[in-house]
Amino acid sequence: MIDRVTTPPSGELADVLVDAVEGGASVGFLLPLDRANAASWWEDLAPAVASGSLLLWVARIDGRVVGTVQVRLATMPNARHRGELAKLLVHRSARGRGIARALVEAAEQGAADAGITLLILDTETRSPAHGIYTHLGWTEVGTIPDYALDPKGEQSPTTIFYKRIP
Repeated sequence: MIDRVTTPPSGELADVLVDAVEGGASVGFLLPLDRANAASWWEDLAPAVASGSLLLWVARIDGRVVGTVQVRLATMPNARHRGELAKLLVHRSARGRGIARALVEAAEQGAADAGITLLILDTETRSPAHGIYTHLGWTEVGTIPDYALDPKGEQSPTTIFYKRIP
């Protein structure tokens, strides 16, 4: 079940974030990432989620949060038609069930409902997420070498994608 939330369930989302980083996902954090720091990061997002400038979805299986995705809305007057898809995370125990696809589709629909006509994102090149976005019809713009550090602290390339939202 995919739901848009207006209050991040910080503790449950912390578990998903820690699992993603421990699994090698390059989502802005380095190893080791403890649960308290992960929960604090989610708590810091609460005002943006409550105000609607950050749209947040969670995926649940049997009531437990197993995935999430965000759409960060642009705030500048000339950019209010676009947003950034970010932090697509699925707990390793729940992968292979179509949750990532369902989250992205929910985010795309939610973005459209918010008047967004263009989404962008960046993801680690050759990561599992890279393949998901390609499969879901996102257009690859290009790759930037040594863009970010992976969880182990090694530089890795990122690929930029976009998708027009009808």
